[in-house]
Amino acid sequence: MALGDAILACLTEQPMTGYELAKTFDVSIGFYWKANHQQIYRELTKLKDRGYVEANEVVQTGKPNKLVYTLTPAGRSALRHWAARPSTPASMKDELLVKLYALDAVDIEPLRDDLMARLEHHRDRCARYERILAKRFPDGTSPLADLGKLLAVRLGIRHERAVVEWCEEALEALPAGAGKAKVTPVKDGQGKAKA
Repeated sequence: MALGDAILACLTEQPMTGYELAKTFDVSIGFYWKANHQQIYRELTKLKDRGYVEANEVVQTGKPNKLVYTLTPAGRSALRHWAARPSTPASMKDELLVKLYALDAVDIEPLRDDLMARLEHHRDRCARYERILAKRFPDGTSPLADLGKLLAVRLGIRHERAVVEWCEEALEALPAGAGKAKVTPVKDGQGKAKA
């Protein structure tokens, strides 16, 4: 999947400005596909050049004019073509798991701190998903047009709960104050210890 596909998917809901798209990424689709504001604006330019979106300038009084992006028929066709292709399962790259793999060679306390931070992060994300579920799907159902969003939120909640449980399990398994590995400073090219 490319960022452009995620933007086209967002624009199926309604026309949006670049700012509105960035905010949408911050609170919904960004849970599944990360992008910063600059990346979104650059990709919008590419999508416009390909004819997948069109930008309509809205004149505003007292502030700069804004561009509102809308899917074109070619953009809808590109989205359908992308969605028809098989998806690739996500691969995992997790620095914390690599640290755990080398558990006998690292200090436990910084690792426990890392796990605590991870635990809080996933508790927060789970709570955010639950708020979205309660606000957008209060009775746990949705019309067909929003069924994919409901299913994604449910999976997000399950994933976050599973990671929270795993973090709690890992913290319980790693004894506090146990096992201090001797850390040898890394030396720079001149034989001096790096700070």
